[in-house]
Amino acid sequence: MRVIRTPLRIAEQGFTLLEIMVVVVIIGLLAAIVAPSFIGQIDTAAVNRAKTDIRGIETALNLYRLDNFRYPSTTEGLEALVTNPGEANAPNWRQQLPRMPIDPWEQPYQYAYPGQHGDFDIFSYGADRQEGGEGINADIGNWDL
Repeated sequence: MRVIRTPLRIAEQGFTLLEIMVVVVIIGLLAAIVAPSFIGQIDTAAVNRAKTDIRGIETALNLYRLDNFRYPSTTEGLEALVTNPGEANAPNWRQQLPRMPIDPWEQPYQYAYPGQHGDFDIFSYGADRQEGGEGINADIGNWDL
């Protein structure tokens, strides 16, 4: 019985340059279509994280008030939730936060007591790190939650 063998060259053919270029173009087109929707989701996630952080800071400030019968002053700031501002200022001080919070854009949250919008204001300047703005650059404060 005779075995028929195929030539080695036919079995080892690879992709042509044209085939590879077509695949690269298709992948590029798909990335161009999908990437903008992911970028929008990243911005939305950053805003949602800032809102969640602000709610958490609000809770910590209310617990601070329950312990010390007042909110921290603007001068003491949010630092009073992490480190003791002194026996005279906070006689029943307890650490309310494990560390100083920063917003998704790597800036500290702003705090004012008394606030313009309520008992106190906690806010982030947004992605542009400046007062005002629209969309992702808009200020995010506890008065908007």
